[in-house]
Amino acid sequence: MAKEFVKIFDTTLRDGEQVPGCKLNTSQKLIIAKRLDKLGVDVIEAGFPVSSPGDFKSVVEISNIVENATVCGLTRAVKNDIEVAANALKTAKRPRIHTGIGTSDSHIEHKFKSSREKIIEIGSQAVKYAKTFVDDVEFYAEDAGRTDNEFLARVCEKMIESGATVLNIPDTTGYCLPYEYGEKIKYLVENVKNIHKATISCHCHNDLGLATANSIAGIINGARQIECTINGIGERAGNTSLEEVVMIMRQHPNLNLDTNINSKLLFDTSSLVSEGMGMPVQPNKAIVGANAFAHSSGIHQDGVIKNRETYEIINPLDVGVNESAIILTARSGRAALAYRAKKIGYDLSKNELDLIYPEFLKFADIKKEVSDEDIPHLIKKSL
Repeated sequence: MAKEFVKIFDTTLRDGEQVPGCKLNTSQKLIIAKRLDKLGVDVIEAGFPVSSPGDFKSVVEISNIVENATVCGLTRAVKNDIEVAANALKTAKRPRIHTGIGTSDSHIEHKFKSSREKIIEIGSQAVKYAKTFVDDVEFYAEDAGRTDNEFLARVCEKMIESGATVLNIPDTTGYCLPYEYGEKIKYLVENVKNIHKATISCHCHNDLGLATANSIAGIINGARQIECTINGIGERAGNTSLEEVVMIMRQHPNLNLDTNINSKLLFDTSSLVSEGMGMPVQPNKAIVGANAFAHSSGIHQDGVIKNRETYEIINPLDVGVNESAIILTARSGRAALAYRAKKIGYDLSKNELDLIYPEFLKFADIKKEVSDEDIPHLIKKSL
């Protein structure tokens, strides 16, 4: 059976940039946008044009240079927002306006002091107005994660009638459990009569560490777009991590789902965004963290040296990492020491290794991590 493709909607330059201290200037955004286009993302959310002159300029400039991806501008369900976004996207080869409004009872009552019927009307008018500027209109039902499913289905049906091509179902507060989010998507697939005319999109936040799991639950249940960021950056605890959802689909062929992402560019793209935004990637971050393919335990090192797949489910080359790292520490065994010594030109016999290993352990206890430069000194001291 042919694989179905899930579109990757990257919001690094919009939702990701909302992290305190991570503001990018236009030239920095252009560098990242070019890389995202090369990476193979389907949609680049370039910014929120009405929010500032700088954001407007960035969306204009990104629209000018992006060759392949759809370029998207965010708006509220406000006429002026939509007009400004449309102006910013004029030169985009594939423009999309992303408009919407809160749909949970909490948002309706406290944020808008409105009613369900009025919210549907405001959303519908926004979609219709956006449709006068572009063919591709995405509607977001903010706080959909806490929105009653029956009402959410009514919202979705009306927005499709009004011209929406994509329905964004955000877990805005990162509250949903994966089975709940999956059931929400399934409910929409089964109960929105015109759902075949639109793509359902997952936009999950990571407040409880469930953004990736929720997005995967969403696509298993019928969503065909994931909104995510490089390194999972974003407001509060962040967004769904692009590299994680891409590699989950690729490593689980039974899902029968894939993306257009060139995974060999993932590590380099992660580094580019991290450096540009001044946001270090935590070492234990899945896929792109410094320790993602590093092994320091002797048992693990021995297994990886004999056969990489013993302890690695992803080939590092597939995500742009040159090789697995065997880190020499006091937990390392003889096999790891011999392996690292051989890499720098020392082919140690078993007897030589037995003589060097006790000295290696003493040294490792003091230094914590033994480098290639330390190995010749240990050999000279022991033999």
